[in-house]
Amino acid sequence: MNNNDILRRIRYIFDFNDKTMIATFAEAGHKATREQISDWLKKEEDPAYQECPDVELATFLNGLINSKRGKRDGPQPEPETRLTNNIIFMKLKIALNLQADDILEMLRLAEFKLSKHELSAFFRKADHKHYRKCQDQVLRHFLKGLQAEYRGTMAAAEELAHTPEAEPAAAPKAAAGDDSKANNSVYGGKSAARKTDKAPRRAAADKEAIAEQAPSVAKAVKPAKAAKPKAEPKVEPTEEPVDETKEEVKPKPRAKPKAKAPAKAPRAETPAPAKEEQPAAEVESVWRRKKP
Repeated sequence: MNNNDILRRIRYIFDFNDKTMIATFAEAGHKATREQISDWLKKEEDPAYQECPDVELATFLNGLINSKRGKRDGPQPEPETRLTNNIIFMKLKIALNLQADDILEMLRLAEFKLSKHELSAFFRKADHKHYRKCQDQVLRHFLKGLQAEYRGTMAAAEELAHTPEAEPAAAPKAAAGDDSKANNSVYGGKSAARKTDKAPRRAAADKEAIAEQAPSVAKAVKPAKAAKPKAEPKVEPTEEPVDETKEEVKPKPRAKPKAKAPAKAPRAETPAPAKEEQPAAEVESVWRRKKP
């Protein structure tokens, strides 16, 4: 993109005519003629085409800042003799008072994705370690987003301004003393529009009359006593009729438990008969007999 393309796009975005372009240069203290501006805006195929120098474009952008934001106190900044895409991007950002989110939204309208960190790198100083050079593609999409934002809004406003207002079939009638009479008169066409100035006066007079009658009406009408709540009738429980024809069902007698048999007594143990002790003399004789 060259300076002529940028100047041509800015003129189209904001719908500047030749008179506005000359006034924008004058805001920066530079006098540009109509012939010069006309030659810069022509296409390259035209024999009268002339290249726009960096100083002229920088002066125009400074004038755009002054016209949009106002001149600052003190000496005015000198136009740069050497322009880059970063400087042009920065001047447009200052002139339109755009924040990072606004620029990203315009780039989104141009279907171009860019992160906030990448965007901030374009606006740093050239000797900064995070400085990044702005390519023609980024600047072109930014101008495309500006065009979608501003020209789209202008086109919608012009279309709305040239659209004839449709008159309704019947105007609603306003009740006497109603403040909405002045608002409803808008729908009544030309005849109702002439009466809009009388409607507020009539409404005010009706309000005063109602305010004067309010005390007398309040005395005449006594507040009605609140009705006591009626007590709910008590409902007594009704006994169910007994059917005598039915036979009484007698409960069956329970079976008596069987008596347990008495436990058998344990048998008495009879002591074994004690062995008779033999005298020692007999035992000894018997032992001797048995010895061979």
